Amino acid sequence: MKAILFSGGIALIVSLLGTRSAITLLARGGYGQEIRDDGPTSHHTKRGTPTMGGIVIVGATVVAYFAAKLLTQTTPSASALLLLFLFVGMAMVGFLDDFIKIVKQRSLGLRSKAKIIGQAVIALTFAIVALSPRLADAGGRTPASPSISFLRDVSWLTLPTAAAVVLIWFIITAESNAVNLTDGLDGLATGASVMVFGAYTLIGIWQNNQSCLLNPTLATCYDVRDPLDLAVVAAAITGACFGFLWWNAPPARIFMGDTGSLSLGAALAGLAVLTRTELLVVIVGGLFVVETMSVLLQVGYFKVTKGKRILRMAPLHHHFEMLGWEQVTVVIRFWIITGLCVAAGIGVFYAEWVARS
Repeated sequence: MKAILFSGGIALIVSLLGTRSAITLLARGGYGQEIRDDGPTSHHTKRGTPTMGGIVIVGATVVAYFAAKLLTQTTPSASALLLLFLFVGMAMVGFLDDFIKIVKQRSLGLRSKAKIIGQAVIALTFAIVALSPRLADAGGRTPASPSISFLRDVSWLTLPTAAAVVLIWFIITAESNAVNLTDGLDGLATGASVMVFGAYTLIGIWQNNQSCLLNPTLATCYDVRDPLDLAVVAAAITGACFGFLWWNAPPARIFMGDTGSLSLGAALAGLAVLTRTELLVVIVGGLFVVETMSVLLQVGYFKVTKGKRILRMAPLHHHFEMLGWEQVTVVIRFWIITGLCVAAGIGVFYAEWVARS
């Protein structure tokens, strides 16, 4: 438990101070955000705002995690190291995307094929290693499971290893792009991430207290490897997002860029896979799901009807902007929606445990 407090606190401080320094360095280097011409006109004033701030979130998380392990004299777990690999790896893909946007003055960054390949390499590597029997603990638990899970593994939904790898790749790619789509207004994705990763910190703590490794006879125990260490990483990400939000809140002085949004989405997916809550993340991260569906529906309807639209602009937050809502109004109300989704997810998680007990 001390490691969780240390990681969250250290990440908060490093992110809070580091983001301020990053704003100065990035602005001095000319690493400013490019704005799409087909977006809301109100966003044109943001052109030139320092971007790639996700570097601070990722850096603060990694520093905080290993500092917490050092302070508590505990060994990093295989699950946590895998999650950090996924987090940092996807941040590198996002960094290349951001860097190209700035250097080539191209608002779309990496070509879609290159971006998909980069995401696939990181996600597939994570999936293959996480399912490897070589990383099994004393109880035979690998970091990830070939079974599809909701609140726990569903035994009758066990997949062949190859199919499980593909499923994990899909979850990671979908979630990383979902957070990326949500990151369109000052503080929106950052504030939502604080709540979602905070929820996974609680889930990891609860799973550790009810672990099958500690309480093998309990019918309510969770068969998850390293839940407490996953909570340490989740707490570090929560603290890092909190510190970054201080500078990213409207009006933002820095953007996280794809460096931050892709890595946060991947980390969320990784937590869902490693805590055996792959379908629960649809509820907890409900805002990200809704934002993604708004884009899919908009594009699909546009193609079917040959030019008609459901929304004035996608993703969904831009639709409300086009209706005349102030950006800060959209952000706060979407934060409220995220809070409701997180509360519903935690409620379902706890209700299942009560029902079993």
